[in-house]
Amino acid sequence: MMREYEWNERVQEMIGWVERHIGEPSSLSSMSEQLGYSPFYCTRHFHRLTGMTLRDYVRLRRISLAALELRDTEKRVLDIAVEYGFSSHEAMTRAFRRTFGVTPQEYRREPRPIPLTVRAEVFSPYHYGLKERNEMGEKGSRQAEIRTEFIPAHRFIGIWDEEARNYGDFWQRGHDCDEVSGTIESLSNETLEGQIGHTAGWTQAGGPDRPDGPRGYLYGIPVPADYEGAVPEGMELRDVPASEYLVFFHPPYDYLKENGEVQRTVEEAAWNCDPAPLGYSWNDEAGLQNYQRHFPEGYGYAVLRPVKKESGQS
Repeated sequence: MMREYEWNERVQEMIGWVERHIGEPSSLSSMSEQLGYSPFYCTRHFHRLTGMTLRDYVRLRRISLAALELRDTEKRVLDIAVEYGFSSHEAMTRAFRRTFGVTPQEYRREPRPIPLTVRAEVFSPYHYGLKERNEMGEKGSRQAEIRTEFIPAHRFIGIWDEEARNYGDFWQRGHDCDEVSGTIESLSNETLEGQIGHTAGWTQAGGPDRPDGPRGYLYGIPVPADYEGAVPEGMELRDVPASEYLVFFHPPYDYLKENGEVQRTVEEAAWNCDPAPLGYSWNDEAGLQNYQRHFPEGYGYAVLRPVKKESGQS
């Protein structure tokens, strides 16, 4: 009998298979044969762990990837339809309208926030830890890099939950992860230059004066200060002043094997740092936020805390 984490791993393999064959005719038998499990077990556990049928997941991923092509390229609608496995221009148009309420042509002329379906992730560092039955690395074997970064005045589209304390807590408080993440992804072309699209963070920092840790978790996307586009339903648009930040950073790493250790290392450095020896003090100007960037294999992990130069410092 398979352990629980093993089905998470198998379903993650199914998700990877779908991504690699997204434009090909669906073939449950080919996928199940490659993975070594019956179509019945594949579909049953896929639905149990993702909350949707395999057929619906494939359909929604195809139309979501097609939407990004419409937004970001000048390819013909027909060519995009063929690339993502639709039988015709008309078939994609029907699917697009049914999913997003507009036609591909209308969306291309006027992109707007829409709930894209992002790649599902059901095999986490927690499951990897159960599989390996050991620590992800020697505690204290890493150090966080510290550098400064200036972020100009900008706006932020997202959700603020003043009672949430971290990423997991935020989603457990009733925010729909799939819908929110998909909608933010549809706005990724508006990302403030030099920033990461999906950005989280806190309104209140941790540290010795707050032993229970940071609070007021936020999730969304930084956009230019002159952004006047649509704001998705259920989200807000807030102005964020310009500031320098101390960036507590770890470069790219293996998410499954090292995520827990990396996050502990970076956050311990961020919440226990005294900026005075670096010539700074914490910047508590209204509207500033403590940002969190989490893109393990491409960027790494970072916590950014706003600072200002101490008097007399150049």
